[in-house]
Amino acid sequence: MHITAVGISHKTAPIDIREKFYLDETRRRLLLSELKNNPAVVETIVLSTCNRTEIYAHTIVPDAREILFQALFKVKSLPFSPEQTRYFYVHKDSAAVCHLLRVASGLESVVLGENQILGQVKTAVDCARKEGMLGKTFNILAAAAIRTGKKARHETAVGAGGVSVSWAAVNAAERMAGTLKGRSVLIIGAGKMANLAANQLANKAIEELYIMNRSQDNAEGLAEKFGGISVSFWDMKEILSRVDVCICSSAAPHYLVEKDVVQKIMADRPRKPLVCVDISIPRNIDPAVGQVAGVSLITVDDLGDIVTETVQRRCGAVSQVDGIIHQKTEEFYYKIARNRAVKASGAFKAANSEVSHGD
Repeated sequence: MHITAVGISHKTAPIDIREKFYLDETRRRLLLSELKNNPAVVETIVLSTCNRTEIYAHTIVPDAREILFQALFKVKSLPFSPEQTRYFYVHKDSAAVCHLLRVASGLESVVLGENQILGQVKTAVDCARKEGMLGKTFNILAAAAIRTGKKARHETAVGAGGVSVSWAAVNAAERMAGTLKGRSVLIIGAGKMANLAANQLANKAIEELYIMNRSQDNAEGLAEKFGGISVSFWDMKEILSRVDVCICSSAAPHYLVEKDVVQKIMADRPRKPLVCVDISIPRNIDPAVGQVAGVSLITVDDLGDIVTETVQRRCGAVSQVDGIIHQKTEEFYYKIARNRAVKASGAFKAANSEVSHGD
């Protein structure tokens, strides 16, 4: 059995490189299908979030990095370049298993111990299962990762306080704006991250909350839940001119907030600054927006530094989580060995039975 993991994350690459390799649901399925057609690949799990894209593969060859890189670049319609692969890390066998368990536990996240990553791992596992890329070995591995993530959060303080990227985004906006009390906020997006951001804002005594989303029904649902106002993309310029903070958590493949629009808005409100927080991958706020006078732009890569001291109390839990990961890694290999022994025993009995019947 050979396991190879290749990945790119906030620890190894800036956001402008990472977003090139982000995989939406369609491309995750395409990548799984591509690898399914490779005779050297037995099982695969593909994980892609705002901070990482990772491929875990069970293969019949000792080192599958070349196979995984070629498939990823193909699905992303990018010319294969060894120069680009320098941003990736490669883990083999027990190191790959350990890395997945660290990811599921929140030890590899921008915000230490953030809770959303465990759900994202579960989604990646479900996707692999639906595409027929989850066999016995990776079923055991997936269960180990999910149990490790749960155990780390239940038995240590690594996830204390329910901190998430959305929580960090709201706190970053609050720091930059001085206060959110009495301020107006626009959230672009209506998914889970947007929902979490709106929930955080509910405790900040903001004046007005606007929700903008591609699906008007989803925008209205989120707005109703948090006492906000659903607005259309057609009203982007008008709404941006009203708000003090814009938090973007969308899944659009292009910029939704453009520099020229923001420039015109800020020219009419020179004494009213605007804080923009983009936690989308790929980015949905044009990076050039940060160059406009009076605008502060925060991306997901800035969040770790902004809230570092807030999660310091979690750092003491890291050694405890490492202990859990070590234990679960050993359990994983024990279960694999036990399954092999049972299978070998069954094959031996079957062979003996055939010989006996032949006599």
